[in-house]
Amino acid sequence: MPVQNKLKAFLADRKITRYQFGKAVGLAPSTAYNLYKAPDQIPSSTVISKICDLYQVQPSELLEWIAPIARPL
Repeated sequence: MPVQNKLKAFLADRKITRYQFGKAVGLAPSTAYNLYKAPDQIPSSTVISKICDLYQVQPSELLEWIAPIARPL
């Protein structure tokens, strides 16, 4: 299932830095950086729950499904 995170846009909309985000959620700086820079990095369900609880948002604000590219038969 092709899913990507929307963390970069999520943080930009709220004017939250990667550092502030990582510290608030309790992530290592490298983890916060990787989630921010690489949309293909999907947070664990525990991290998604922490983010949703902290910012009072639905998981759909953090993740999006991308339709797979149709391949000819």
